[in-house]
Amino acid sequence: MAEVAANNANHPCETPKNVFDFGAFVGDLIVDEDASSDDISLEGLQEELEECKNDDVVANILSKGIKLREYTKGVEHNLRKVELDSIQDYIKESDNLVSLHDQIRDCDSILSQMETLLSGFQVEIGSISSDIKILQEKSMDMGLKLKNRKVAESKLAKFVEDIIVPPRMVDIIVDGEVNDEYMRTLDILSKKLKFVDTDPMVKDSKALKDVQPELEKLRQKAVSKVFDFIVQKLQALRKPKTNIQILQQNVLLKYKYIISFLKEHSKEVHLEVRAAYIDTMNKVLSAHFRAYIQALEKLQLDIATSNDLIGVETRSTSLFSRGREPLKNRSAVFALGERLNVLKEIDQPALIPHIAEASSLKYPYEVLFRSLHKLLMDTATSEYLFCDEFFGEESIFYEIFAGPFAVIDEHFNSILPNCYDAIGLMLMIRIVHQHQLIMSRRRIPCLDSYLDKVNISLWPRFKMVFDMHLSSLRNANVKLLWEDDSHPHYVMRRYAEFTASLIHINVEYGDGQLELNMERLRMAVDELLMKLAKMFSKPKLQIVFLINNCDMTIAVLKEAGPEGGKIQQHFEEMLKSNTGLFVEELLMEHFSDLIKFVKTRASEDPNGSNERPISVSEVEPIVKDFGSRWKGAIELMHKDVITSFSNFLCGMEILRAALTQLLLYYTRLSDCIKRINGGAALNKDLVSISSIMYEIRKYSRTF
Repeated sequence: MAEVAANNANHPCETPKNVFDFGAFVGDLIVDEDASSDDISLEGLQEELEECKNDDVVANILSKGIKLREYTKGVEHNLRKVELDSIQDYIKESDNLVSLHDQIRDCDSILSQMETLLSGFQVEIGSISSDIKILQEKSMDMGLKLKNRKVAESKLAKFVEDIIVPPRMVDIIVDGEVNDEYMRTLDILSKKLKFVDTDPMVKDSKALKDVQPELEKLRQKAVSKVFDFIVQKLQALRKPKTNIQILQQNVLLKYKYIISFLKEHSKEVHLEVRAAYIDTMNKVLSAHFRAYIQALEKLQLDIATSNDLIGVETRSTSLFSRGREPLKNRSAVFALGERLNVLKEIDQPALIPHIAEASSLKYPYEVLFRSLHKLLMDTATSEYLFCDEFFGEESIFYEIFAGPFAVIDEHFNSILPNCYDAIGLMLMIRIVHQHQLIMSRRRIPCLDSYLDKVNISLWPRFKMVFDMHLSSLRNANVKLLWEDDSHPHYVMRRYAEFTASLIHINVEYGDGQLELNMERLRMAVDELLMKLAKMFSKPKLQIVFLINNCDMTIAVLKEAGPEGGKIQQHFEEMLKSNTGLFVEELLMEHFSDLIKFVKTRASEDPNGSNERPISVSEVEPIVKDFGSRWKGAIELMHKDVITSFSNFLCGMEILRAALTQLLLYYTRLSDCIKRINGGAALNKDLVSISSIMYEIRKYSRTF
């Protein structure tokens, strides 16, 4: 250790003062004289020293340079001193310790007594717990008995209440009036009857023998009384001028429970009431509809007969019949006019016949048809809902309406075979469609089959009348129909109005079969129109006739719908082609030499190798002729157009087209003259293009 201290003193900067060299210390231990190598083993010492290296206490001891043996002796001396001090302290406190011992012994005695007392308490508590358990079991048993008695009491009370017949109930059923209180009492009786019939406990009870005869008497009395009451109410439906719907809603529905009571407790009487109601309503509604139809027939306006067809000549006569007087409403046969309003007023109230008759009003049949079916829809809706609520079944409706349907069918079957009004038939088809939509929105299916049947009846009739119009065009006598007049023919006007009417009615429906039939009709009228045109001796009159008829047809079709269609496009193309032909005919009539020269020679090259080149002498007469009378010719053309075409605007369009074509011909002639040798000599005779343009603008301003 002295060497270590000397070493540290010689090198103070290299090693800290408080760091102990474990190697030197171990070496010091190894060379100790007193160590016995035989008794002490130093195995593992190095590892223990390494573990103690970081211990602050050990490091502090070792850093002082004290040998362990000396340090050990110091520690032992200190311990011995502490032991002696402790003994002295114990001796000083001996009296206190004796007193503490006595106190502990006394406490132990007291705790022993308490233990004995608590043991006795424990035994007594065990006995009390056993008693409580016995009481609990008794309480549960009593509770179960009480519960069973309450259940029995409630069942017995309900049994007594359900089976007993109170005197008050007997008085009401036997002597009371049928009113709201009677309905409540009837409901109570119904529950008692069901209880007696369905509850198995009742069948074995002695009380049933006493009560059942009385209940049966009450049932019979109630059935008899409500039957008489309901039959009396049904008879009120037969009275004239009775508002059936008000009677049903305000009177019968108040007593609808009667029907349920009869259905449950007297099926025979229920069937009698049901049959009586069906018979009553069948007859009442049949009579109402028959009277309404008879009143409507007085308001009917005849529109068409079998002779009112597109291709029939209005002045036709025979040896045995004089010419038929035209109907006042002949225009309505083919033109729609205000008849379309019937679709716009589809859900308006039905006509009141006596008011219309007092005003001397007459209506086309489709108006009467709409009114009749509007009444049918409203009546059927009301009756269907009433039957469903009052009787609880929908099938009764069809039995009630068998009569009204038969009355309407009889009327319709008498009208339909004599109906030759195709426009009216198509309107009726659309009315049926609209009525189907109305019933669908109401969610009332009771008229579905009837409306389908009416629709199925109308379409074949419409097809037959349509085919009659088609046949009248195909089989028309051209000689009888022809008139020496190039203005629109009445057959074409009929066709145009008829087609426009059908297009207008079906604009929202898009019926492919109808479009196909209308195309057939268009082909037939085209063929007839060509035959009529050929009856004119002059080609120009033929063209004028075709133009006038095409223009009139287009104008009528445009009124039906601005979007046009295949038929309108066809007539527009025909008008365009015939307008071109008329322009050529008109110009040839006044400027034939000019047109022939331009078409045959104007395109030739004057300086070419033609056998007969264009010369001034050949062109000069044409130029001078045009210059001398072109204004007069244009005036004549204007007058011709004005007199030829019934549509002023169409005539002005044609005149403008003719003048424009004339300008083109004259321009080509002028260009040709410029290419001719010596053609400049004709410049003084040429009319300036600006002069011709001025005349064209002058006539263009007229429209």
